[in-house]
Amino acid sequence: MVFVRTTPPRPVDVTAVFPELASLARPAMRLHPRPGSPSTGESSVGGPLLWPAAEPWPHCEGAHLDSGFRQSPAEVRLDRRRLARLHHDPHGPAFTFEEEAIKDRNAAILRERLDADPPWPAECPVPMLPVAQLYLRDIPLLRPPGQADLLQVLWCPYDHDPDYKPATALFWRSAATVVDILATPPEPYEANYPGYVPQPCLLAPEEITDYPNSLDLSPQMRLAVEDWSRWQAAGVGVDSSYADYPAEFYDGHLADAPGWKVGGWPPWGRTDPYRRYCAVCDAQMIPLLTIASFEWDGGLRRGWAPYEDQDAAYAASHRAGQDPAQPTKVEVGSADNMQLYVCPTSPEHPHTDLIQ
Repeated sequence: MVFVRTTPPRPVDVTAVFPELASLARPAMRLHPRPGSPSTGESSVGGPLLWPAAEPWPHCEGAHLDSGFRQSPAEVRLDRRRLARLHHDPHGPAFTFEEEAIKDRNAAILRERLDADPPWPAECPVPMLPVAQLYLRDIPLLRPPGQADLLQVLWCPYDHDPDYKPATALFWRSAATVVDILATPPEPYEANYPGYVPQPCLLAPEEITDYPNSLDLSPQMRLAVEDWSRWQAAGVGVDSSYADYPAEFYDGHLADAPGWKVGGWPPWGRTDPYRRYCAVCDAQMIPLLTIASFEWDGGLRRGWAPYEDQDAAYAASHRAGQDPAQPTKVEVGSADNMQLYVCPTSPEHPHTDLIQ
């Protein structure tokens, strides 16, 4: 499957209003994940990994928090298929014969686990779930170490202290060295939330130019962006409804492109920006991957929806679980983003992550 997604031009050329921002432009690649059936040889979100059969599958050995959610990844996927079926056939049966059988089998497994002594905490170590697989040929912004040409991202589908987020793991490898592929990776018995089970998606990478969120600007530059007279003097025709809060227009329409992306500028909002430093060499870390709950939202950020998704983005309503802005079904934090950072000196140094 080959498909294209194209970000519409921004409503304003931001460097025409603020030439000072030109030096802050960064390349980024919006990944545009869309549901599909990726193979191990393709870049994907939530798809199968090109994982060597002889290499142990990563497991999380940390302490896991219990949300009370009791569904396996298989059952989460079943529910999604059922919702999609009912979306297309609202008068169909609530459960088909096959869905009932899978549901009953999963319920029996759950009863066995709850009868265990003790039923909690979750089995440890916990097999991790694939989050993303990115080939250098598709994502040339990646800067892998050595001869590596493939990045694989996994996470544990449970929350962890102190930040209540999945624990993540990164692996860089050379695809050519993988001969025998692990056919059936282990899966965890449960997930903390349905949003921690990524829906398999193919990608349509698109390179864009990214500008920083206003919170990432210097105090002087932030004052300039908040100065309505600067926007008026540039004659760019910004709606006068933004006169009191022009920075809102900047952040909503021009800065830090939303959705899954490699590189670029990070989103902020839950906290003010703070720098991340490598635990090995103390270098300031750089954004690697944004794992997004939504590709766009229903407000200011809806204008970031690709041309090809405009009709769906502006539809009046969507059935639960069928929002086109959430193709991966991933949801972290309170509909936030998970930001992965790496060391620019050596991507093999331990990465870090945070929710924004």
